[in-house]
Amino acid sequence: MKRTIAIGVIPALAVLLVLTGCTKKSTQAAAPQFAPLVTVARATAHDVPVYLEEIGRSGAFESVTVTPQISGRIIQRDFEDGAELKKDQLLFTIDPRPYKAQLDSAQAQLAESKAALDLANTQLKMYASIANTRAVSQIDLETKKNTVAVDEAQVQAAEAAVENAKLNMEYCYIHSPIDGRAGARLVDVGNVVQTNTTGLLLIQRIDPIYADFTVTEGDLPEVQRELARGSLKTLVRIPSDDPKRAREGKLTFLDNAVQNATGTVNLRATIPNADHHFWPGQFVNVTLVLATSKGAVLVPSQATQISQQGPYVYVVKPGDTVELRVITQGQRQGDDVVVTKGVADGERVVVTGQLTLMPGAKVQVQDAGAPPGDAPATSFDPTTKTSDPAAKSSDPAPPTKSSDSSSSGKSKS
Repeated sequence: MKRTIAIGVIPALAVLLVLTGCTKKSTQAAAPQFAPLVTVARATAHDVPVYLEEIGRSGAFESVTVTPQISGRIIQRDFEDGAELKKDQLLFTIDPRPYKAQLDSAQAQLAESKAALDLANTQLKMYASIANTRAVSQIDLETKKNTVAVDEAQVQAAEAAVENAKLNMEYCYIHSPIDGRAGARLVDVGNVVQTNTTGLLLIQRIDPIYADFTVTEGDLPEVQRELARGSLKTLVRIPSDDPKRAREGKLTFLDNAVQNATGTVNLRATIPNADHHFWPGQFVNVTLVLATSKGAVLVPSQATQISQQGPYVYVVKPGDTVELRVITQGQRQGDDVVVTKGVADGERVVVTGQLTLMPGAKVQVQDAGAPPGDAPATSFDPTTKTSDPAAKSSDPAPPTKSSDSSSSGKSKS
């Protein structure tokens, strides 16, 4: 009886296994093939700047340390620390009384010398009138002439002493030599200062302002060529500035030697600074625009990936399959990057979703929004499916036109 039951169970198990296998096959046949969702943007050709990115430091257009030209005690201060000063504005007063006494003494000595000269001239005239009568000897006449000459010299010395005393009186009143901003005073009222040794105040003119930076000797020949053509342009900003708000300056200085220790050459740009946005001694980012590259192909920088073979992008071909392209990158242009080899104008490149792809894979395509090119500052936010014109790149880059990108973004939305 038990044997009969066992034999009956075997066919039942076989039927159950067959039914389970059929169910799995039908389920697998019904499941659709997975196609990853990717965001794409079109590569576009635009004219872009060729530039050098350098770190520099701003410096005052004029800088003067005010020092006294006479010794004495400071009795008055006529400015506030940090004030905007005008040329010839009164700053300090040194006690003028000792120098007034010197002036009075010099003027008295001049009057005495002039009186002695007048007497000598009178005597010379008298001696000369009777010289022919032999009432006086020739030697007496020559003596009177010599006395007149000596007195004339003494008058000239007294006049010089008077001028020097007047000059010292002027030096008692110290004025600003330039227009500029005052620093903190270095002495207070009551201090005794010494001639040309005691610093009183530092004044710096900061409008316009300098941006001093360097380029390598390897870049020097190209800089010289573009400088001769007059096409060089500098864009300067402080590190916290938006790259699009860099200020244009003029390259005004190229040093005449390469620095032996660093292999670099010093350059200087002059930038208008009426609002005092730049401050002396501040680090600045300097973009030296050399030329313009015509028809450069741009793709979003986030589309580029790195492998052992170098940078690459995924290109979406007709039929929505992807192809891996090894590329040659050029310079960054805001949120975009120049591709000198590997991608053609108008091709679609994958912006997000690269990690799920393999060459030849089928994908679901979603447009990233505004195309690259004239809008390097426009960045894509993968959480919103549209480009975000308000997003800003943190990488320094030269400002480019934004009007075309805005219109493109609107047309895609």
